[in-house]
Amino acid sequence: MSEHPDAALVRRGYLAFSNGDMDELSRLLTADVIHHVPGDNQFSGHHKGREHVLDFYRRLGQETNGTMQVLLESVLADGRGHVMAFHTVRADRGDRGIEIREGIFFTIVGGKITDMDQCTEDIDEENAFWGPAAA
Repeated sequence: MSEHPDAALVRRGYLAFSNGDMDELSRLLTADVIHHVPGDNQFSGHHKGREHVLDFYRRLGQETNGTMQVLLESVLADGRGHVMAFHTVRADRGDRGIEIREGIFFTIVGGKITDMDQCTEDIDEENAFWGPAAA
C-alpha cells in the first residue's frame, strides 16, 4: 500500500523541521501559509506568511536552546487536501521541561501546505512552558 502524496508531503515537512532545514520547509509552504497556534503564550496566534512561519520555527529552536524534538506518530490523509498528523514534543526551556502530545490539521493545495491548525493535549501546560503572551 502506498502513502497518499499529501501524507508524504507532511512527512517531508516533519523531517525538514527536525533537521532544521528551513530551505526544504520553505519549498513545502505556500507564500501565504498560516500556522495557527492555540493558547495564550508568546507563540499563540496566527503566524501568517512563509517568512513569518519559518521565523516562528526558528524562534522555537532558540527558546529551547536547540533541545526541541518533534516525534511524529501518525499521519492520516483524506485524499481531498487535508492531513492530520499527531506527534509528541519534547523540549527544555530554562529549568523547565515538557513532553506533550500535539496534532496539526494541514490543508494542502497544489502540492503545498497552505494552512496548519495546531492542537495540544494540555493548553495550560503549553502556556506555562512557553511563557506569557507579549503585552
